[in-house]
Amino acid sequence: MPKEAKNKEAKVSKKSAPRAKKAAADASAEKKTRKNSRKKDPTAPKRGLSAYMFFSQEHRKSVQTENPEAGFGEIGKILGERWKNMSDTEKTPYTKKAAADKQRYENEKAAAAGGGVAAGGELEEEEEEEEEEDDE
Repeated sequence: MPKEAKNKEAKVSKKSAPRAKKAAADASAEKKTRKNSRKKDPTAPKRGLSAYMFFSQEHRKSVQTENPEAGFGEIGKILGERWKNMSDTEKTPYTKKAAADKQRYENEKAAAAGGGVAAGGELEEEEEEEEEEDDE
């Protein structure tokens, strides 16, 4: 390699060194802020699934048997294509399941935030009945 080329590389690396240090500092600062972020509550309710997720759960095995050589990403592409080609009437059972799951999530979230209020206030009514029995 000619000396001129080596000198150019040396100049470039000296110029890029401060940028590399700054990038490393930014990365370490980012790691520090992640450590300080709030931990996820393990008892929190699971989010509701989308209609597509219900569809993919139901059809994934059949797609895998039809395409045994397909990898994870390829199976996802096939499922996505099938979902895209479905009409709205064909999607209705999955959208109904998604709506029901969303309602379940909202009820569980409210119960967790409210300290035990169950879906439709069922638990609340039971507690009131127990309190009335205790008062007597």
